[in-house]
Order: sequence, then structure tokens, then C-alpha cells
Amino acid sequence: MRNGMQKPVRELLVTLLLFMVAVAAWAGWLGWDQERDVQPDGSTTGPYEVWQVIGLVLTLLVAVYWAASRQYVTAAVLGTSAGLAVAAFYDWSDDGSGLYVLGVGMILIGSLVVTGGLSLLIASWKKRAGPRRQP
Repeated sequence: MRNGMQKPVRELLVTLLLFMVAVAAWAGWLGWDQERDVQPDGSTTGPYEVWQVIGLVLTLLVAVYWAASRQYVTAAVLGTSAGLAVAAFYDWSDDGSGLYVLGVGMILIGSLVVTGGLSLLIASWKKRAGPRRQP
């Protein structure tokens, strides 16, 4: 394979990898908890707990950092955002009201904005730091 083709192929593979990581992270952290909790006053919360969402965010942060630090910013943004949107769509699509589509849209837009900004920040920071030199 020519050198000119290696970067786009690697970018595509990293995008697919991050897509799968996002779907798997959603399933691992949020996919198993489907029941709402009834509080003593009769109100309901959930189905997700705060620690589950924090776990998902930290897991994806590691994956985004890995990709962005290797200058795969587009892959970090598109793979993670698409994976989260697909996982949310699958998880919430049994909602009869149809409002889950708005939630999926908010997940997609929010993850595009956050992973985009974070990936650009990480990539520029790593680029400025340059390669480490051994003493």
C-alpha cells in the first residue's frame, strides 16, 4: 500500500474502533439498567445512576485521548459520537412516545461538541509537546 493511502485507511480503522468502543461502553455502563427507581415521595428517578454516567464518560475519555493524541481527531469525534448515538437509539427505541429521537439528537450534538473540543485540545497539546527525548 502506498504511503498516501495509509493515513485514510488508519483513520477509518480508528473511527470504527472508537465506534465499537462507544457502543460497548454504553452497553457495559448503561445498557443493563432499565428500571426506574421509585422514591419514598412517589417520584421516580433513573434509570441511570450518576456513577454509571461518570464511568461511561471516563471510559470514553481514555479512548478519545488515545485517538486525539495520535492526531486522529476526526476519528475521535465521529467514531465516538456515532457510537453513542447508535447505542442510545437502540437502547431507547422502545419508547412509545417517540421522544427518544430528541434524546438521541441531544446525545449526538452534545458528544460532537464535547469530543470535538476535547480532541482538538488534546491534539494541539500533544503536537506542541512534541516527541519525548530520552536523556
